[in-house]
Amino acid sequence: MQIKESVRIRRDIESMKTYSPTASLEVFAEDLGYAPEDLIKLDANENPYGTSPKVYEALANLHTIPIYPDPEARKLRGLLSDYIGVPAEHILVGAGADELIELVLQLFIEPGDSIITCPPTFSMYAFDAPLAHASVVEVRRNADFSLDIEAIVAAVNQHESKLLFLCSPNNPDGSLLPSETLNQLLELPITVVLDEAYIEFSSAESTAQRVLETPNLIVLRTMSKWAGLAGLRVGYGIFPLALMQHLWKIKQPYNLNVAADAAARASLKDLPLLREHIQGMVEGRERLEQELAALPFLQPYPTHSNFVLSRVTNIPAIEIKQKLAKRGILIRYFNKPGLTDHIRISAGTSEQLDTLFTALKEIGAEYD
Repeated sequence: MQIKESVRIRRDIESMKTYSPTASLEVFAEDLGYAPEDLIKLDANENPYGTSPKVYEALANLHTIPIYPDPEARKLRGLLSDYIGVPAEHILVGAGADELIELVLQLFIEPGDSIITCPPTFSMYAFDAPLAHASVVEVRRNADFSLDIEAIVAAVNQHESKLLFLCSPNNPDGSLLPSETLNQLLELPITVVLDEAYIEFSSAESTAQRVLETPNLIVLRTMSKWAGLAGLRVGYGIFPLALMQHLWKIKQPYNLNVAADAAARASLKDLPLLREHIQGMVEGRERLEQELAALPFLQPYPTHSNFVLSRVTNIPAIEIKQKLAKRGILIRYFNKPGLTDHIRISAGTSEQLDTLFTALKEIGAEYD
């Protein structure tokens, strides 16, 4: 349907490409002709073990639905403070890390400004930037997904970009940002936004505490992956105090709903169980690395997250995705520069991985 000429929407939005997220389990099931419980969903890095039972208990006993939530999420921020070892006054909670990315852009960007991203990486940085009237300067990663530091320095100097968005472990390959590289980047006249969505699955320490003494560092975290709260959207950021006073001005007053708040607090009170879930996903990732490497048509990359990216040889990558989907197994294929011959698979339970590997061997045999 064509919009009438008198309806003057933004021309940049009219011409922008649509972001394509993965669909819900119910939509996939309907499209593929499966019952939702029979699908194996390994395409969005979700927690296959589910949430803490304490979450369901908290939601079942939630009596504050008719009342607006605490706009400062003080109880949750207190628990997060204990969890990451950073004072609560440095923490801002959002409806997923996505909302915090938007808030950071709103805080920094004026028309004509630019941000730097380093693809292949999480695509929401580049997706959100134009909505805040920022242009995107792409500094592509090296073939091994490491950062091209010289190119980043040149981009900062040439474009005077305000923000550099990085993800560690990086999505989609799971590589970590070396601390010495971060130190180099923090010397530049730019604010580094470090997305640690998958840090719980790595052996690396979070950089959250460095924010307290580093005025140009922001760290973003989420409870979607390790805590299994993807459907409730709970993220948080660690910010220098000089930024916090302005973030309070621009965030929506009641941005985190009472169900998400209650679920997050219940999760943080059940850490021993959730750490068992994390260990299960790490073990699943390690098994993925080993068994995918044994398949002649896949070349997995080293990873520190709950997923494995593999280069596909001899078989079109999209066909692997399609053939697995017909078997009720969902994985991620990226039709993007540098990734068209790659697939990403999230760590599943032992039973899910058994089914996956059987299917992959059958698919491989079709091309022998």
